[in-house]
Amino acid sequence: MNPVRKKRLFIVLAILAGVGIAVALALSALQQNINLFYTPTQIANGEAPEGTRIRAGGLVENGSVKRGENLAVEFRVTDGAETITIRYQGILPDLFREGQGIVALGRVGADGALVADEVLAKHDENYMPPEVSQALEQSGMMKHYEEGKQEYAK
Repeated sequence: MNPVRKKRLFIVLAILAGVGIAVALALSALQQNINLFYTPTQIANGEAPEGTRIRAGGLVENGSVKRGENLAVEFRVTDGAETITIRYQGILPDLFREGQGIVALGRVGADGALVADEVLAKHDENYMPPEVSQALEQSGMMKHYEEGKQEYAK
């Protein structure tokens, strides 16, 4: 092989290797930032990966909010079929209350409870995160939520 072709081959291989490394790093970074949504049923059935940051949502169960020391809060979230416990340390959103739809971001612990580092509440009375409303429709709980919302408005 003549020296000019050899040099070109090494340059092309170096460029391909660089592009391959860049793509691998980009995919790795994106994979770490993906927050998949899981319903309480999926978490209770063990479908959610333990220790990986996920999003979970549903309706806050009535009478389940327990406040502790240093802004610690524990509450239960349901999709109508299953219920999970969510633990959060911090200030809850102003619109957070029992019977309302929420989405929590955190990690599932060994005991099956979600340790949240962020809790999001719906921003007005008509909005519900699409994932939560879909989960409630699948479990048949949406009708009960709508009835409860109408009673609350009276």
